[in-house]
Amino acid sequence: MLQTMIVGSLPRPTWLVPPGQVYGSWKLAGETLREGQDDAVLLAIADQEAAGMNIITDGEQRRRHYIWGFCEGLTGLDFEHLVKIQTRGGRYNTQVAAARVIGPIRRPRPILLDALRFLKRHTTRPVKVTLPGPMTTADTLADEYYGNRRTLAAEVAKVLNEEALELAENGCNIIQFDEPCFNIYLDDVEEWGIRTLEEAARGVQAKTAVHICYGYGVPQVLQWKTRNTDWSQYWRTLPLLRTSTINMISVECAASGVDPAVLAEARGKELMVGVIDVGTEEVETAETVAARIRTALQYVDADRLYPCTDCGMVPRSRAAARGKMKALADGAWMVRSALIQHTAQRETVMGFRPGTR
Repeated sequence: MLQTMIVGSLPRPTWLVPPGQVYGSWKLAGETLREGQDDAVLLAIADQEAAGMNIITDGEQRRRHYIWGFCEGLTGLDFEHLVKIQTRGGRYNTQVAAARVIGPIRRPRPILLDALRFLKRHTTRPVKVTLPGPMTTADTLADEYYGNRRTLAAEVAKVLNEEALELAENGCNIIQFDEPCFNIYLDDVEEWGIRTLEEAARGVQAKTAVHICYGYGVPQVLQWKTRNTDWSQYWRTLPLLRTSTINMISVECAASGVDPAVLAEARGKELMVGVIDVGTEEVETAETVAARIRTALQYVDADRLYPCTDCGMVPRSRAAARGKMKALADGAWMVRSALIQHTAQRETVMGFRPGTR
């Protein structure tokens, strides 16, 4: 119980990406880039294992963007002539550079399979691979071909399903779809978003998860959080996901204004609960993490609760990320140890009751 993991990303070494760039360009190229990414993944694995994470990712060290890292392996997209679009419903009042959809989206070959195989060769722990969710991917592309976001998302779901099936067949334990848009387009989530997500996960013989957060710990997101007064989104999405085919739901609880009581709305599902704030360099104490886990345990059974980070930690320093992972593992250990001790004491008492032998 209380198996720990991070959402997915870790800071990248500055010899791989310029310092301070969340979506930076690579400083290396060709075979040197591949070797540099391999080394970065080995460091990410070592940092997670040293901290005590139970489930391991590659730290998304091979992806300069959590969506582009997958989409760059598809055909039908133009990454050479980018255009500016508004995404995330205008929540952050910014426009971003987007690849253009100029033809049918196809997946000519596996995209993350080699990365999975490398990860599995270098750890004996269960592994997780992250993929962008179909709704969030469609929201991040400039569609000049399909004509509406729902159709585009359905086509993206098809290629995501191809990838997820192959990853599962090659030993991936958890396949996580990142859908921060599930906290924004609530009507669309209910109308077609969850159904499209289920299509991306259809037939996958691994545990499937959906990560729904309020964004990376970057300035424009942090500014929005300080102004936001409505944290009711999970109250609508979690009951819908409770009856879906997705096995696990990842929610942000540490740095948001979300009422932890909403976790009960997904009772029966496994929940990755964010107990680490990824928007600050300050490292939580193990006691703080343990307190957040205990709060979540009021609404989630211990064997279905996976303490986690709120979101990816790519914007953080490597020192902060390491400290936060250690606090996550230590806080979970404190709570887990207390639960085991309590269970053992209870069984000892019951064992001496008349007629129980």
